[in-house]
Amino acid sequence: MGIEEEIKSDLSLRLETKTIINIIFTSRIIEEGLLSHIKQFDISAQQYNVLRILRGQKGAAANLSTVQERMVDKSSNTTRLIDKLIKKNFVKRQVCKKNRRKIELFITPQGLDVLETLDPITEENNKKQLANLTKEELNTLNTLLDKLRN
Repeated sequence: MGIEEEIKSDLSLRLETKTIINIIFTSRIIEEGLLSHIKQFDISAQQYNVLRILRGQKGAAANLSTVQERMVDKSSNTTRLIDKLIKKNFVKRQVCKKNRRKIELFITPQGLDVLETLDPITEENNKKQLANLTKEELNTLNTLLDKLRN
């Protein structure tokens, strides 16, 4: 089904407008698919992103700016997200021993457990969402999205 049918538009959209609407609409569908799986763990997509970033540190400390730089959703209130993850005992915050003005962030064993449980679920969701595309089409799509972003 074309994007015009999806959004029930009987207007002829300019190619550029159609493309942007199609990207945004498709992005929302993909995000909703992810949310349907992580909802049971009481975390948002942005919180999930923070946990994955902290896991990627491989035990090394991260600071707030490191997390913000790596966020997929740059408009997220990272401090609030981290505070919520701390309350859930998924993230630990501590003052740096060498520089007391610096705050260090670490993923906790409970945070790692949640990701370990979610990894196969999200991988399966990703496969299902992209099942209509061949490997070659996925590579082309990634190349085009990279080109669009840069």
